[in-house]
Amino acid sequence: MLTSKQRAELRAKANGLEVTLMIGKEGISGGTAETASGQLENRELIKGRVLETAGLTAREASDALCAMTGAEGVSCVGNTFVIYRKSKKLEAQRAQEKAKERAAKKVNPVRAGIQKRRAKAKKDKERRDEFFRQQREKERREKK
Repeated sequence: MLTSKQRAELRAKANGLEVTLMIGKEGISGGTAETASGQLENRELIKGRVLETAGLTAREASDALCAMTGAEGVSCVGNTFVIYRKSKKLEAQRAQEKAKERAAKKVNPVRAGIQKRRAKAKKDKERRDEFFRQQREKERREKK
């Protein structure tokens, strides 16, 4: 069930959509439902139009398609309707994109530079300490 905010957001997205589903005089058949289901899987949001010869209103067509495809009606205006169904395929794509964004955000170039300089300074200090340790050992050997 969509909330009113979600419905309003989907209506706003549907404004720019072209009509991709036409309901003609044969009404809503199995082929029409399959087409709508395929479009919903690829796009999540589709806009349809009921032709005058169909003998159905946009509300009736929307309700019938929603029942057949498991979608939810977003809006019906005149002969045009909009339906929505969450797509698992698109959801997986969005999750992958979010993971990539998170991975890209984790790399902070300033912090990386600081870490490199600290690592280099630590290595230099260890090299110097080792050199002086060896010098002290030579001095001890010479005294004995």
